Amino acid sequence: MKFQFHSIFLLVITMLTISCNKGQKEAQSKEAKRPNIVFIMTDDHAAQAISAYGHPLSKLAPTPNIDRIAKNGAKFNTNFCTNSICGPSRAVILTGKHSHLNGFRMNGEVFDGSQPTLPKYLKEVGYQTALFGKWHLHGLPEGFDEWNILVDQGNYYNPDFIREGDTTRIEGYATDIVTQMGLDWLKRNAGKEEPFLLMVQHKAPHRNWMPALRHLTLYDSVQFPLPETYFIEHEGSIASQEQLQTIYDDMYEGHDLKLSVKKGSDSLAHNPWTSDFNRMTAEQRRIWDNAYRPKNDAFHEANLKGKELAEWKGQRYLRDYLATVASVDEGVGKILDYLEENGLMENTIIVYTTDQGFYLGEKGFFDKRFMYEESLAMPLLVQYPKEIPAGIEIDALTQNLDFAPTFLDFAGAEIPAEMQGKSLRGLLAEGESGKDFRNAIYYHYYDFPAFHMVKRHYGVRTDRYKLMHFYDDIDQWEMYDLQEDPREIKNIYDHPDYAEVQKELHETLISLQEQYQVTEKEFEQTPPERVERAYRNFARLADDDVRNYEGYVRKYGSGKVPKNVK
Repeated sequence: MKFQFHSIFLLVITMLTISCNKGQKEAQSKEAKRPNIVFIMTDDHAAQAISAYGHPLSKLAPTPNIDRIAKNGAKFNTNFCTNSICGPSRAVILTGKHSHLNGFRMNGEVFDGSQPTLPKYLKEVGYQTALFGKWHLHGLPEGFDEWNILVDQGNYYNPDFIREGDTTRIEGYATDIVTQMGLDWLKRNAGKEEPFLLMVQHKAPHRNWMPALRHLTLYDSVQFPLPETYFIEHEGSIASQEQLQTIYDDMYEGHDLKLSVKKGSDSLAHNPWTSDFNRMTAEQRRIWDNAYRPKNDAFHEANLKGKELAEWKGQRYLRDYLATVASVDEGVGKILDYLEENGLMENTIIVYTTDQGFYLGEKGFFDKRFMYEESLAMPLLVQYPKEIPAGIEIDALTQNLDFAPTFLDFAGAEIPAEMQGKSLRGLLAEGESGKDFRNAIYYHYYDFPAFHMVKRHYGVRTDRYKLMHFYDDIDQWEMYDLQEDPREIKNIYDHPDYAEVQKELHETLISLQEQYQVTEKEFEQTPPERVERAYRNFARLADDDVRNYEGYVRKYGSGKVPKNVK
């Protein structure tokens, strides 16, 4: 009897031990389960056009699905790029290193895909990796199990995609196609044991802002407010005076504004070089022309001049741009719905961002490139229910430099020492003070001479001040007090009241350049003859999309021609 009791006791203890160990292992397994990452990136999507950021424009053209990420997670209010242009920003995101170290300083260069990148690091720790949509780094992606990328910048209608070296044209609208590629991949792979990184990267709303057919007239009846600085004179900024990205002076009337030659003609019929329109099917073109012909006829009948014409161009631009965003928002909603309906939301980090900011008429501009706030700032929304409280806002100074370290941190992977960014995980968990995270960010833009002729420049931004140096064919410093002058209108460099602040900003600039290993090589000047040739090529009238140097002189007068143009 004693033996029988002893045996039963041992059996019970053994069963309890096995049960406890099993429960402990299950708990450990559940705790160690690494998050999936869905990274959605658009091209040139200004924060002003995301209603979570509360800009007056976005209240008239809301983005309810993108806003869902902000509502359920974190909104970054002071997130910035390191180099405001498409390809270089993407290279920074992949490598966690500034442009001069990852080797991709400006569009047209070729990204060294053999270098260590985020997807490669994640694959080493067992992640599935996939990328669909805009690549724009030349060469082919490396480190992804599956990818299908747009050729170069991509086209809005019937775009060409490259997959495993083969190019295929897919009929449809680019935003819808890229969204569906992401959804199809999720359906095939999200149920596997391994966690995943899915990068869904849209062309929209990049120039020339062609909405989906269903959205061609979406905002025709909406009168959007133009910025207070729409007609600014750019006093105190030589670089702003000599740029070529003003809506009312530099937009192509056919390509950008979709104008017809005359009343009764079809949009862009006079513009055979515009590939976006030439690749449309007959039915797509019929729907497009039926939408734009009445609008263009009304424009020709109005015979606008001067300020009224400039304001009309601003309205046409905003209506097209914001209508192009609409399909992006719909696509984000589809991805969020799929994750939610399939039980993936809880363990998935969802990111919405863009490659840089963008001008929606501020200072009269479109495009990006400058270190001014509108093009420097990158919207960033992040959702992850396990760690990120819903509805929080983060005011720390963050950059796209930080994305790769953050994802590696969440994945439980070691963050390489050569990465120059910092993990945002502590900020997202509300465990770190924003003031302690970073006291200043460094910026460097190289793409000059090029489209829009924005000068090369570098600088620093703190929580209140900004210092910039424009160099190459000019040599000018600009400094702004963002608290007193948030629109960056008054250049206070060398103002006696700010002497001490200016000194501190210069010291911060030097310190960051040393920290990020910026050498003298980064400040080489362009040969003057190349700058002169570029102005002759790019500084041209927008009339009928015919551009020439003589037109530039007629527009500005010889007294305002940049000094390198003879």
